[in-house]
Amino acid sequence: MSTTVKVGDTLIGGGAPLVLIAGPCVVESEELTLETAKQIKQITARLQMPFIFKSSYAKANRMSIKSFSGLGIDEGLRILNQVKSQFNVPILTDVHSVSEVEKAAQVADLLQIPAFLCRQTDLAIAVGRTGKPVNIKKGQFLAPEDMGPIAEKIRSTGNDQIVLTERGTCFGYHNLVVDMRSLVIMKRLGYPVVFDATHSVQLPGGGGGHSGGQPEFIPPLARAATAVGVDGVFIETHPSPARALSDASCMLPLEKLEQLLRALKRLDKTRRSLEASQDYEH
Repeated sequence: MSTTVKVGDTLIGGGAPLVLIAGPCVVESEELTLETAKQIKQITARLQMPFIFKSSYAKANRMSIKSFSGLGIDEGLRILNQVKSQFNVPILTDVHSVSEVEKAAQVADLLQIPAFLCRQTDLAIAVGRTGKPVNIKKGQFLAPEDMGPIAEKIRSTGNDQIVLTERGTCFGYHNLVVDMRSLVIMKRLGYPVVFDATHSVQLPGGGGGHSGGQPEFIPPLARAATAVGVDGVFIETHPSPARALSDASCMLPLEKLEQLLRALKRLDKTRRSLEASQDYEH
């Protein structure tokens, strides 16, 4: 069993209930961010499901110079702090450089190192030194066992509050695949493991000047990962993905979120029951 990571009042891993990390890809506006957070909070309250709100104050790895990259760190964090105080939910957001870490840590309860930056030692050390829990996205170019040395960079600062997230692996050009063995392998490292069901269906650069996606595969991949035994699911969601300013091709429509979460809760309950009866082989 993995260690337990505490994010605000929410526990991830160590046998704690399945956690949802969800929200729009990037902070587009105060109105949309607050409304999305409100609806997700209502859904998770009905389902009695722990919820961490996710949105990025900026996106530093956009394909095109013309792509929307956020409202800026100050405005983005101000809006995320509004979500935190208004809905009493923990906040996850990305950090892209050492210079951003201290400011982001003043708002975020869970700091995320993006997949493309997961091997940046200076960034890992800076994030670890905040003492805040850290979510490390597994790079699309890494094997799952490679996450061990990356997590050790965080641990070297005295911070052991580490979560590992799977988001697919590069497979040829413009495609990602998810190897469900990765979830088991990363669990063996001793950290809570989260499955990113939306970035895993991304087609990097598949839209020419932007990334494409196959959102129809979000539900089956999320169900499969839950059956394997992840500690949380990461789902970027938007009231109208087609009009989203970032990752429009791989976000789950907000109207479909509750149905999926109900299925995931049932699967998680069944998986735990099988494990408890010792009829389930890892």
